Amino acid sequence: MDQPKIDRMLRLMKMLTTNNTYTVDDIAKRLDMSRRTVYRYIDTFREAGFVIKKDRNHIRLDKASPYFKDISQLVHFTEEEAVILKRAIESIDDTNQLKLNLKRKLYSVYDNKILADTIVRGSNSSNVHNLIEAIDTHQQVILKEYRSSNAGTIRDRVVEPFAFTTNYVQVWCFDTESKSCKLFKLSRIGSVEILPQAWQWESEHQQGFIDIFRMHNEQRHPICLKLSIRSRNLLIEEYPLAEQYLTPTEDGKWILKTDVANYAGVGRFVIGLMSDIEIIDSPELEQYLADYIAKYWGNIAGKRE
Repeated sequence: MDQPKIDRMLRLMKMLTTNNTYTVDDIAKRLDMSRRTVYRYIDTFREAGFVIKKDRNHIRLDKASPYFKDISQLVHFTEEEAVILKRAIESIDDTNQLKLNLKRKLYSVYDNKILADTIVRGSNSSNVHNLIEAIDTHQQVILKEYRSSNAGTIRDRVVEPFAFTTNYVQVWCFDTESKSCKLFKLSRIGSVEILPQAWQWESEHQQGFIDIFRMHNEQRHPICLKLSIRSRNLLIEEYPLAEQYLTPTEDGKWILKTDVANYAGVGRFVIGLMSDIEIIDSPELEQYLADYIAKYWGNIAGKRE
């Protein structure tokens, strides 16, 4: 049996052993195969000794099937195990190919929607589920009543979602209006409506650079900061990915040397802890902070007069 056929059969087995219910049409669409092929693979499972259950139009593998327990133990994670695995994987540098391989293998044997439930709670959960489905099926969506901080508007956005950031905080999408890839925060989405239209701009889907302060841009700006123990602790508590860029010094301080997408994120952090942070060889950051403070205090002084 050739490798692509084995891969399709394993993917079909995974779908038939989840808690979700699928029709033959659902399976054919998700696995990009004909209904005839789906039925042929199901017959192969039946001949191998698996019990096939059919409830109305929904098909699944019966858990009483021989070998089912052994196979399910191989591909099943508890929620706690899934959280631990995801945290461990996400702690790896985004540029490391090992991280991409581990995520691909984890998601190949574990339902993305279940994994999302271990991390996302409350009102965002249904939006994440719809986005996951749209990514899986390569469909466009409407981000209903998206609240944009940059534009200061609340309006619908038609996008092609294709990837999530750490812990489902943001989603990478191709914006069909601006014809560019953008990050959208899940907390700012009113609701997600899946459209019947398939992706039209897949070749343009490209994840951009996200810095440790969760800011994104195509550009990179080097910064170097000297932190006290207090500012170092606060940094990694709020921005865990920063830890890999910290180096201890002999005088009990810490050096943070990294690239940022822009100065807004790091600027807010530095301004809140100015007595605990020294800026080193970063003149553009110094100028940004000087301009920001002058503007801020100028506005306050104007109000007081």
